[in-house]
Amino acid sequence: MLVRNISTGVLAAFWAALLGFAVVPVYVHRLGVEAYGMVGFLATLQALAQALDMGIAPTVNREVARRTASAGLRDSLPILRALTRMYWLTAMLLALGVASAAPFVATHWLQSKTLSLATVQQSIMLLGLIVAARWPNGLYAGMLMGAQRLELSSAVSAGTATLTAAGGVVVLLYVSNTIQALFAWQAAAALLGTLAMRWAAWYAISPDAAHRPLPDFSRLKEFLRRSAGMGLLGIFGLIFTQLDKVLLSRMLPLPEFGRYMLAIAITSGLYVLVMPFFNAVYPRFSALAARGDSDGLGTRYRLGTGLLVTALFPVAGFLAWFSSDVVMVWTHNAELGRSVGPLVSLLAMGSALHGVMHIPHALQLASGETRLPLMINGSLVIVMVPLTIGLASYFGALGGAVAWLILHCLYFVVGSWLTHRRLLPTLSYAWPLHDVALPLFASIALAAAAAWVAHEAAPGSAWVRLIIGLAAAAVNAMVCAALSEQVRAVIRNRLRRVAPPPLGTPPAAHAE
Repeated sequence: MLVRNISTGVLAAFWAALLGFAVVPVYVHRLGVEAYGMVGFLATLQALAQALDMGIAPTVNREVARRTASAGLRDSLPILRALTRMYWLTAMLLALGVASAAPFVATHWLQSKTLSLATVQQSIMLLGLIVAARWPNGLYAGMLMGAQRLELSSAVSAGTATLTAAGGVVVLLYVSNTIQALFAWQAAAALLGTLAMRWAAWYAISPDAAHRPLPDFSRLKEFLRRSAGMGLLGIFGLIFTQLDKVLLSRMLPLPEFGRYMLAIAITSGLYVLVMPFFNAVYPRFSALAARGDSDGLGTRYRLGTGLLVTALFPVAGFLAWFSSDVVMVWTHNAELGRSVGPLVSLLAMGSALHGVMHIPHALQLASGETRLPLMINGSLVIVMVPLTIGLASYFGALGGAVAWLILHCLYFVVGSWLTHRRLLPTLSYAWPLHDVALPLFASIALAAAAAWVAHEAAPGSAWVRLIIGLAAAAVNAMVCAALSEQVRAVIRNRLRRVAPPPLGTPPAAHAE
């Protein structure tokens, strides 16, 4: 089930990322780089709004997974219904709050060069509607993931992404090529997607709508108390991952911030691989931790890591060494390739390390350990603020990308050591050195060799260089898979299932 859930999530996320990559050149061409900076600001605002979740969605994920494993899910339905009411109320307050703050943000925060003040202010108000419409989606998705119905949540997410991307292109090409028109469509698509996720969640958990219990608001206080640690952890996590964008949106002119967010849009494709893995392993880790199965937990932990690095590191290596070609081919703009490419290289390597650390993070949450990630993230935030401000002050967007890479190198070294020492001491050295560092260095080396060959063989053709890089990434994935004992075992088992029986093998023996 773990491999199936991961595969389903990766396919849906890959489709959403593919759509996102396809529409960005249209956005940049029709709106301009500065207006695209507003699209990047939407991503930052969306992420910051998650701080208001207060750990409820991941707690729901964990509780549903545990209740499903113990056949006690029906007892949780009243509190789940109460939580959904609370989420929709919060969504309305979010929309009103962002609309109220729009004049201040447009005047005193964003440094627009060509967009009018009215355009920026109207865009921010529409951003509030988008964030509000998407807000309850997290709760419903957490319910589905906890029930290990990732295929259902993935289908809804893929459908919503298709509607959002295709409709946005149609609006810009045939209705109005303004940022306000694009955001208005995205708000409508977000609301439709959330309503679809709502139906899917209740269909999976309680198909009979007529016999669902009434909301039990009396239990909200106890549930919120249990989710408080997760909420604080979520706030620190958001600060850790979004603070660079917040600081740079204030420090950089909007066109340069737009280039930084263009690089973020490319490297965020790595999280298309990361999040399905996290969503698949987290409920599985929670169920194993609830049963006290430390051996099974350790095996699944290493398998999840092996599968993730096999998918993640070859792509990160490709982006790191072929970044300028990717940007130039993607945007059909050689100047953007030269200016954005170095940002992509640095952000890709930092994001690869951050991505693989989602596996220890899932282990921490599944084990009910919140103090450890709070301590880790809090310490890193203290380092991050002066590091980002200092480097960005002297080197602009490039300094922000360097700070991102340095920060996640520290996160990998310190975070993995503290996590394994407390939760899986037998893997204190095997996981960071064998499971992560070895395939990472192999990926970097193979991608670097492919980049040298590509530039020697095709100095004038970006397309040919990219084809060589993609071929090397495929070889890279096979190397990463071969380096993981757990992944090799999964591949052997799958091959045995599909291989025909030897001649003369009795049917009964083969069936066994």
